[in-house]
Amino acid sequence: MAQNSPILMWFRRDLRLGDHPALTAASATGRPVIPVFILDAAARNLGAAARFRLGLGLDALARALAAQGSRLILRRGDALEVLQALIAETGADTVYWSRLYDPQAVARDTAVKSALRAQGLTARSFGGHLMFEPWTVKTGTGSFYRVFTPMWKAVRAREVDVPLPPPDRIPPPENWPDSDDLDDWAMARALNRGAAVLRPHIQPGEAAALARLDRFVGQGIDAYRDRRDLPAEDGTSGLAEYLSLGEISPHRCWHAALRARHDGMAGAETFQKQLVWREFAYHLMHHTPHILTDNWRREWDGFPWITDPAHPHVRAWKQGRTGMAFVDAAMREMYVTGRMHNRGRMIAASYLTKHLMCHWKIGLDWFADCLVDWDPANNAMGWQWTAGSGPDAAPYFRVFNPRTQLDRFDPDRTYVRRWIAEGQADPPATACRYFDAIPRRWGLTADAPYPDPIVSASDGRAVALNAYENRDF
Repeated sequence: MAQNSPILMWFRRDLRLGDHPALTAASATGRPVIPVFILDAAARNLGAAARFRLGLGLDALARALAAQGSRLILRRGDALEVLQALIAETGADTVYWSRLYDPQAVARDTAVKSALRAQGLTARSFGGHLMFEPWTVKTGTGSFYRVFTPMWKAVRAREVDVPLPPPDRIPPPENWPDSDDLDDWAMARALNRGAAVLRPHIQPGEAAALARLDRFVGQGIDAYRDRRDLPAEDGTSGLAEYLSLGEISPHRCWHAALRARHDGMAGAETFQKQLVWREFAYHLMHHTPHILTDNWRREWDGFPWITDPAHPHVRAWKQGRTGMAFVDAAMREMYVTGRMHNRGRMIAASYLTKHLMCHWKIGLDWFADCLVDWDPANNAMGWQWTAGSGPDAAPYFRVFNPRTQLDRFDPDRTYVRRWIAEGQADPPATACRYFDAIPRRWGLTADAPYPDPIVSASDGRAVALNAYENRDF
């Protein structure tokens, strides 16, 4: 290892400078640091909204690095080939990165580390995306947790690393390698006209993430336990997209909640549980990666779900035209903002998998294409939890009633009016923007009549319970 040879800092889903163990370690060596992001197959294959959001995050990271006198080098291609090319161009003999836990990333990173080390180079991965590495949290029998509540009890008093400050200086190399132009990557192309609709609702980057956390702790965390289920209110943290791309670390969120809890904020512990719920999803993905693609409970493989993504019920659900106002409002919120309120996600997912009897994988794939806060572990566990096929799952006989849920959580229909234009004499801009975001081929307009339910709340529940009671497992 040459004393002044550069270190390649390979960014992935860790688009921040603060509380970044790999970047801190690289900068602390005093050697030149070359930040790089690689548009490899994993990034290219992201859903339309997630890829668009990634592009915005990369632009924000590049600006933050430039303010520190550094640069973000963009390259596309196979990760190992790109890294080897950069090593040859720059004389770097070390590559640092932050660990990821989905099977595709694990396979890629294992191959990269093995190949680089075989060349006599240093390849080192760091934590930072999770508070607790999956192999460090075990039950009394040495296994991993399959149920959330025992895991929460096991980790709630654990020490969480104190967030690191940004490096005082990121040493630059004498000569920078060439970089792609981010505009040439056309990260918004798959969204078509939807990108212009989503863009005003996105504030990318670490600075925006920190501001959102401060605002939440200062104004929202005390009432979080009571307001987080009310879709018409700004009662959630709004941090999911930032955590997904690593524009903020879970450690920083945890310590902010811990301080709020010590200050007597009633909702702080509930927020901490949500952070551990995220960890739970990642631990399950690490230990049982089939959760991303198959029923976590194998006995559900024979359940009679509809699997045709072109089925009329699926089409109505995707279009936000089921006739169930809570479901449709949630779907339309997603098309306009790239996000969906968590209560809406549960209702929309329950209606698809139980009332409409459609496979959860249809919904999982659609959310992966449409959400800017898409996360592989959370998306998979959320769908399987709601469908009943996953760990710590809602019992199949617990079928969310979208009408009574609406009466409970949106009694004056503020949320519904915000997102559903049909039937309103003067619909708000939020509801009208849905028609600007959706594909033109859907042929939908605001003056069309709102549909009757394709499956009523009572009929859908009866169908779901009958299928459950006559299951073969």
